[in-house]
This record gives sequence, C-alpha cells and structure tokens, in this order.
Amino acid sequence: MKNIKLNLQTLLLIALLFSFNACRTDDPLDEEPATEVPTESSDEVKGFFLLNEGNMSMNKAALDYMDYETGIYDKEVFKAANPEAVGGLGDVGNDMGIYGSKLYVVVNASNKVEVLDVNTRKRLKQIDIDNGRYLTFYNGKAYLSTYLGSIGDPNAANGKVVEIDTTSLSITRSVEVGRQPEELVAYNDKIYVANSGGYSAPDYESTVSVIDIDSFTETKRIEVAINLHRIQIDNEGDLYVSSRGDYFETASKLFVVDTETETVKKTFDLAVSNMTFFNDMLYIFSTEFSYQTGENTISYNTLDTTTETVLDGSIIKDGNETLIKIPYGIYINPETKDILITDAKDYVTPGSLYCFSADGVLKWEVETGDIPNKVVFTY
Repeated sequence: MKNIKLNLQTLLLIALLFSFNACRTDDPLDEEPATEVPTESSDEVKGFFLLNEGNMSMNKAALDYMDYETGIYDKEVFKAANPEAVGGLGDVGNDMGIYGSKLYVVVNASNKVEVLDVNTRKRLKQIDIDNGRYLTFYNGKAYLSTYLGSIGDPNAANGKVVEIDTTSLSITRSVEVGRQPEELVAYNDKIYVANSGGYSAPDYESTVSVIDIDSFTETKRIEVAINLHRIQIDNEGDLYVSSRGDYFETASKLFVVDTETETVKKTFDLAVSNMTFFNDMLYIFSTEFSYQTGENTISYNTLDTTTETVLDGSIIKDGNETLIKIPYGIYINPETKDILITDAKDYVTPGSLYCFSADGVLKWEVETGDIPNKVVFTY
C-alpha cells in the first residue's frame, strides 16, 4: 500500500472542514424527512394535526400534519411555515383546537396561544396568557382554562377561564374558578370546568365549576372527587369527569354528572388518563401511576354512554397493546372510525402514533416528535 504523509497544514484544513459541516443548520440532511403512510384517502376528513408536547424547559413543542390524500406525514410544519419564529412553537404544547379557518395551539410553559391559519399554518397572532391549559369553543368564542401563577407554585391563586373572540383574537372576559383548572366543555350556555388543585397536593380541589356564559360568572361548584382532569359530554348532556386520585391510597375513577340536576349520578371504578367521545361511546385508556409501587398500570376500555356500562374486551386486538409503551392521547377518525393512539414512550425521545381499525387491528404507525399529545382533524 502506498504511504500517504499529511503535513500539519493539511490536517488543520480537514479539521476545519469537519467542524464547518458539523455546525451547519441549513444542510438538507438536517431537515425532518416526510414519511409516507399506507392509508386510504377520505371523502370528508382531509387530514389531521398532531401536537407534540415536548419536555418542559427544552423548547421542543412541535406541530406535525398528516395528509390523507397524499399519505404523507410531515413533521415540524409550524417551523417550516414560520421560519421567523425564534425558538419554533415553544415550550410544552398542551392543547389545540380548530374553529373556522383558524388553529389555536396552547403552549403552556411559553405562556401563549398561537393562532394559525389552518391551510397555510402561518401565524396570525400570538395571544399572551400565563399557564394556559385547555380549550373549547362555543358561539364564536374560544374558552381557555388557565392555571395562572408560576408553574408548580403550591401558593398559586385560583385559576381562570378566559374568553377569546375568534374574530378579533383578543381576550374579552375572564372569570375565576378553582385552583389549577383542567379540561372544560361548553353546553347549553354554560361552561363546565374540572378543577384539580394539583399544585398543592394533598390539598386537592374536588369540584367542577359551572360558568354562566351570558353573565360570565361562576354560579356553582359541583362536588365530584379530588384532582379532577378530563371532562367529556355525551349526546344526552351528561358529563363524564375523571379523577386522578392521589397516586397513593385514592385510586383514579370516572364520574357521571347530570347537567340538569348538576349532581353526580354514577361512579365507575375505572382509571382514566385520557378519553374521547364518539358515537355514544367513550374510548378510554389509563396509565395509572402509583407512588407505592413506582409503576404504571395500563388499561384500555370502552363505555357505552346510552346504557352507562363498560364493555368487555380491549380497544386493541391481537396483543398489540404491547407495542405501546406509554399511551398518551386517543382520537377517532369520524369518517373511517379508525382509532389513533399516541405513545410517549420514555418521554424524552421521539414518540409514535398508531392507527388501529375500528375493530382494533393495527393498520400503520409513524414516528412523531417528543411526547405526542393532541390530534385534531381537518375537513
């Protein structure tokens, strides 16, 4: 073999070239490649956005988009459409929703709501709000629950629900509710908000706040259980409200609240981490954590809201539950009835999105960003 001698100048030049290439941010290889998914196109549902939560203080919230027509799953579509947005989407993507032609994204630790054009994904406005949590929409308004105060502060004041005009994109009214309010629904000119009190354990909140929309005042608090989180409403006007318990002796449960009497009418000994309502059915999963064991207990259930009974069998078939390490979000395609379940895995590396048929058979999966959280469909 021929011997090659390199002088010091040549070695320095090579080192500089390697250093330059390693620091480049405009290299096409650094861009997130699109992924083709073997899915059929839909007549009504165009696609969906997926919000990746990202770890707190790491500025890794991200927005992905799945196009059913092309079968292409694109990552980081907010960053691609808004290159001027320093830091991308921000820190901790907590919730999002579509109303009209606008997409509202709640970025919790960045203390803002990003309002985007659904089609172009371009930023229309950034609404500054401390510690925002969850969204719902009603009669031309967006309603947002907010913890207020610093994240994790056990002495934080009561939270609020704020009203956002969807035309002017300005905050028009606010009302105080319980400490650390979580999910909320609007129904029959009222807003129902699940209060948690999660910052001051074991002194949790245990009520659902009732807000009269016309006067925008809290008219009542319905006593339910400690550390409330999720809330859904069925076609008969019953609320399904989840309690996370205290992670020690008090287990997670599901409660049914009658909106006419505004009292609890039924209790299920059913752990709930997340749930979605579709066609008189609640699709539920739980990753119930216990400080006593240091482990999660994972379960999947369906509940018929017309009979208020839990059905036998799992949502997922063929033993595919083992594919999902930490289920985090669950959604139903309203056209195909496919079940979408997000997997947070280890919470620090890219997660996965799994698509199951209505019968629970795995159809496809795709890699997402870190901690895939919320899905909203486009039409």
